[in-house]
Amino acid sequence: MIMQRKIIPVTPFAQNCSVIWCEQTLAAAVIDPGGDIQKIIAVINQYQLQVDKILLTHGHLDHVGGAQELADALAVPVLGPHKADEFWLSMLDQQALRFGLTNTGNLTPSRYLEEGEVIDIGNMQLEVIFTPGHTPGHIVFVNKQQKHAWVGDVLFKGSIGRTDFPMSVHQDLIDSIKLKLLPLGEEYTFTPGHGPESSFGFEAKTNPFLS
Repeated sequence: MIMQRKIIPVTPFAQNCSVIWCEQTLAAAVIDPGGDIQKIIAVINQYQLQVDKILLTHGHLDHVGGAQELADALAVPVLGPHKADEFWLSMLDQQALRFGLTNTGNLTPSRYLEEGEVIDIGNMQLEVIFTPGHTPGHIVFVNKQQKHAWVGDVLFKGSIGRTDFPMSVHQDLIDSIKLKLLPLGEEYTFTPGHGPESSFGFEAKTNPFLS
């Protein structure tokens, strides 16, 4: 069984929206549709996917700005992030004004997610890990079958998430990386919210913010 993924950079922030699917069933989900909805729908149609959910890692506009529009277009629920990010989702309109972006309004997901929940995508599964720091309700999605994670803005190749936002806590971010993500195994690869993919092993050895 293989989980396929297609990364679609969206918004002026080049945020990595991921369309992921079970190769056997074509059941699919979209992680962090920050905007540029037509680009995302084009990929869904290209691979003839059956998207049945949208997944959010955290509440920042570049990750969730297109979630409601896409959910309405596909008639699917929005799941995540953790409820602690309700603060951010309730002020998407203010985030949009701050960054000069258009936004259709604030977002209430169909359901918030908790650590340890398992999300089925066809014959594949994602496990939810609670990783606060960049935002208070940030979560990560892990596919243990293929040892791959979607980490949002917790960890990047050569860097880590910003903690200069309201309700960000630097030590919480470091703890999330060192106590939650790196112990999964150095062989795990990950898709970050921005920039190229990497592995936990590579970042543990080379990332200057983790030394």
